[in-house]
Amino acid sequence: MRVGITYNVKQSTSFSEDGDDVPLDDQAEWDAPETIATIIDTFSKYHEVIPIEADLEAYEKLRDSRPDIVFNIAEGHFGASREAQIPAILEMLRIPYTGSDPLTLGICLDKARAKEILAYHRIPTAKFGVIQSWPLNGQLKHIDYPMFVKPLFEGSSKGIWNDALVQNHGELKTSVEKIWSTYTQPALVEEYLPGREFTVAMLGNGPTLRALPIVEISFESLPDGVNRFYSYEAKWIWDQRDSPLEIFRCPANLKPALQTKIETICKKAYTRLNCRDWCRIDVRLDEVGDPCIVELNPLPGIIPNPEDNSCFPKAARAAGMTYDDLLLTILDEACRRLHLTTAQKVADPKRPFIGEVLA
Repeated sequence: MRVGITYNVKQSTSFSEDGDDVPLDDQAEWDAPETIATIIDTFSKYHEVIPIEADLEAYEKLRDSRPDIVFNIAEGHFGASREAQIPAILEMLRIPYTGSDPLTLGICLDKARAKEILAYHRIPTAKFGVIQSWPLNGQLKHIDYPMFVKPLFEGSSKGIWNDALVQNHGELKTSVEKIWSTYTQPALVEEYLPGREFTVAMLGNGPTLRALPIVEISFESLPDGVNRFYSYEAKWIWDQRDSPLEIFRCPANLKPALQTKIETICKKAYTRLNCRDWCRIDVRLDEVGDPCIVELNPLPGIIPNPEDNSCFPKAARAAGMTYDDLLLTILDEACRRLHLTTAQKVADPKRPFIGEVLA
């Protein structure tokens, strides 16, 4: 099978004030060269691979090469629709691909639109408002302090700095204006959820949809005096391969009833947002311990090195899956959904070929 891989790769690093290399903020969502190389190597064991960087030449490369299917992890670069751009091109060219369609990718990146859909379907999510101008004129009168401030259209913890948690009007104004000036986009202001935090890796479609072992994000190892949430600093600066934070627990220590609640709302959110094949969903508990959807990430990170604390592969390993298994399962789910067959060989002889499943 000829499998295309569409991706964005980090080009460089920037230099922080304390002398440590950290990813450029505008490339935080992109994948490191070693991640792309590992994905290519993995699929090359089973298929002919066509790597295509999601740049301005991507359309011509896809049109000329016409893979049988594309494994898409391209995050894009510009605009609120950036994650939808490669899937839209693929649909124009009528090339099948893994993952969610352009509409779902665009909605999930617009966190307010996603939360509106969740709220309409009575799937619990924090109260919120979108702030584009000052004064507020009552826009947040339904939310009490503390509040949580983040960009409307970003991922990978971009803009979720340690000062995103605000306690009063002055801190709110400062944090909102920081979002405006840094990202030139509206700020999403949410009711702060004070409970435990989890992330849930979802795989499949319809009857095959399942949650992998839940990852808990534990904050005991964060530096003293910082706020207890997974900030940009925690993800990209404090948690390093040579000095990792002990911040993740997988499987999470959960009572059966709470685990069922979390998995149930994640499946509902996945289905209502029309996610396909795979997605990672962030969840936080409210003041009485009930789970609420924070956001959905239909293009989750899949960094292969366990030392890098990438949550989707971490959940897959807890489920007994190798990195090859994870990538091939995502491809299998897409092939099943698209009624395609593959002739792949897999390391685990007990794992059925997708062609046998569809026969």
